[in-house]
Amino acid sequence: MIEFYINGNKVDVKIEDEETVGDVLNSFEEICEENEASVIGIKVDGKTITADSFDEEAKKVLNYNEKFEFTIVTKKDIQDSFIMLSQLFSELAEKMEEVPSELQNNRNVEVSDSIKKLADSIDQFSHTAALATLYPETFSDAKIDGLSFNDFFAEFSPVLKDFEEALQNNDTVMIGDLSEYEICPRLRSISEALKKF
Repeated sequence: MIEFYINGNKVDVKIEDEETVGDVLNSFEEICEENEASVIGIKVDGKTITADSFDEEAKKVLNYNEKFEFTIVTKKDIQDSFIMLSQLFSELAEKMEEVPSELQNNRNVEVSDSIKKLADSIDQFSHTAALATLYPETFSDAKIDGLSFNDFFAEFSPVLKDFEEALQNNDTVMIGDLSEYEICPRLRSISEALKKF
């Protein structure tokens, strides 16, 4: 009995003419394409199938007691994630704007919280943007302030680096200025750009 899991949930799948592991993987990929989904992870019997091991694993003949686990992402998942991030960056922009006054009032816990959320949100955005490249026809025209995601973040990175140095040096004036005048407007730009999805 072959077991199938998609994103951790067991699903019923009928095997028709598939004879090898590769046949199953190819059939599954076709179904995903028809449903605007992409496979981003595969495990067979607990073993992760990488790009390097794919051809070797694909040749194996089915013995009908395999466990296939697929991690997939759909175009809609990515769109939903961008919409959620748009809201998040909008809220973060407001928080970063408050950093100078929070620093003046010794509300360092709030400042630390905002900075951690900023780092986590940028990580989350980078992950979602990477997944978006699976759907170039939908997301390749995405721009922030007229720049591609990569170009926008290439310009944003030095600001974040200065911000990190200011934090390490406990330079509250610099932290406040960068938060309000450099980071906050960029977060608003990201939020506006992501709303379009």
